Amino acid sequence: MAGHSHWSKIKRAKGATDAKRGKIWSKIARKIIIAAKNGGDPRDNLNLRYTIDEAKAANMPRDTIEKAIKKGTGELGAENYEAATYEGYGPGGVAILIDALTNNRSRTAPEIRNIFEKAGGNLATTGAVGFQFTKQGVITIKSDAIDEEKLMELALEAGAEDVKDEGEVREVVTLPTQYLKVKEALEAAKVPIEASEITNMPNNTVPVDAEAAQRILKLIDALEDNDDVQNVSHNAEIPESVVV
Repeated sequence: MAGHSHWSKIKRAKGATDAKRGKIWSKIARKIIIAAKNGGDPRDNLNLRYTIDEAKAANMPRDTIEKAIKKGTGELGAENYEAATYEGYGPGGVAILIDALTNNRSRTAPEIRNIFEKAGGNLATTGAVGFQFTKQGVITIKSDAIDEEKLMELALEAGAEDVKDEGEVREVVTLPTQYLKVKEALEAAKVPIEASEITNMPNNTVPVDAEAAQRILKLIDALEDNDDVQNVSHNAEIPESVVV
């Protein structure tokens, strides 16, 4: 099974888990704070616009969004978070790329290292695995929501790079710079979007057996449970029996 299909299934599952744990809003709030440092008006700040869309998709209350924006612009007192990227190897030698937002690198790095070591992996040096991923926009749509040819026509005309058939879902792949344009074009055409984000997609996937897959997913669970971790990307080709 293709890595992209696993990505969409795992991302949906992890999003639901994070919501239940009550952490997803606080993580998105950090992203809003960071984005709003470059201006609090989403019409002039594309990154803020992306993040507000993400917050709305997570049913984040409007006043919570506005409060985070004001923290970013300094109206409610500045909160200083900075972006950090961590790279490592999980069970089976799979590459793992982590995006984090932290106010204390001296705390976050040891925590991430400890999570890797407990799972039988290891934190790697900067650049060790990052080249194995490409940042892309991915918009996931249920296959029965729209005719494939119609979706292809809409997406490509709006500037998408590709539309991939992954069985139960189709994934519209875009350059990060075209992501919002394509997403808005699909929304304008009343295409129901299952999930969407700009993420690190693996250039190639690594097949792993069920035992290694379980250990990898346990590691991803632990990483995503860390308050500073925003996104975890990997290149494992997880057996469908383990994903379901």
